[in-house]
Amino acid sequence: MNKLIIALPMTAILAACGSGGGSSGGSSNDIRVVGSSTVYPFTKAVAEDFMRANAGINVTVESTGTGAGMKLFCAGVGSKFPDIEDASRAMKKSEYDSCVAAGVKTVIEVPIGIDGLTIIEGLGGPDMNLTQQDIYKALAANPYGKGPNKAQTWKDVNPALPAIKIRVLGPPPTSGTRDSLVDLYLEKGCDSDPAMKALKKSNEDEHKQVCTKIREDGAFVEAGENDNLLVQKVAGDPGTLGILGFSYLEQNADKVRPVKIAGIVPSEATIANLSYPGARKLYIYVKGEHLQAKPKLRDFVATYAKNWSAGGSLEKKGLVPFGGADAAAATKQSVDLTALDPSTLK
Repeated sequence: MNKLIIALPMTAILAACGSGGGSSGGSSNDIRVVGSSTVYPFTKAVAEDFMRANAGINVTVESTGTGAGMKLFCAGVGSKFPDIEDASRAMKKSEYDSCVAAGVKTVIEVPIGIDGLTIIEGLGGPDMNLTQQDIYKALAANPYGKGPNKAQTWKDVNPALPAIKIRVLGPPPTSGTRDSLVDLYLEKGCDSDPAMKALKKSNEDEHKQVCTKIREDGAFVEAGENDNLLVQKVAGDPGTLGILGFSYLEQNADKVRPVKIAGIVPSEATIANLSYPGARKLYIYVKGEHLQAKPKLRDFVATYAKNWSAGGSLEKKGLVPFGGADAAAATKQSVDLTALDPSTLK
């Protein structure tokens, strides 16, 4: 798990220790962020910028995965609980309900930019070009409901692909990247079959099982939340593929390269215009109950907004900025911090 902690001066530490628990969300000098490994490097950069400009403020950023972060974020209000959740997908309705049940009734969603869910291979790999259907047929536990997946090589999946053993390193179930893998690749590949589209209407539970359950026979390997380690493993094993966010690809272009999806290479341009099939929005969620006790939370979000625009520091780290109406809406929300409408959640 990645974790960034920059210490407070001793006087501030003592003050924080004496602040007690209660419902305040902890010391007003403390900001705690948990969540997505994809969003982690962006929030880490913002935290460093923020603390340089705000002496005595302590920001802790933990890479726990989106799902695990949501559980921590939604567990309650007060000093024991995080102020902000990084997320590589939108909050689920079930997670929002858990928040409300624990007293977190004001959840603020702030979209920060766009990422591309990227499949990578080592520089010595076969230069793959996959479709969403290829990915589904390779990784599904029970492709199209026709029995256990017996494909051993990519050629078994599609005769046009090389006879290389299927081995994909990817995110665990606690990761928002895993949810994006399901939404953007597996379900899309599954629903390319008309019978599966029909199944979704007639039996949603069975459709979910057939279209989203990943095989467990070694073809797919859960690689944890350390994306830098995943890059190292893929780079050292030609033929093995990895799944992670676009920023890690950009930062490691000397070690790995992208797998084309339907002939499209992930780039800032193809992600920004959403032509790349793996394009997805990234978010931070702010706990409204902590805003009054921690006025610096507003300033932290403002620092995020200052850095997420085109030409900003986060673009240089691989975050693809919003354009047009999306950019205007994100900037407005960073100021207004309007509470999330649960009717928009799935």
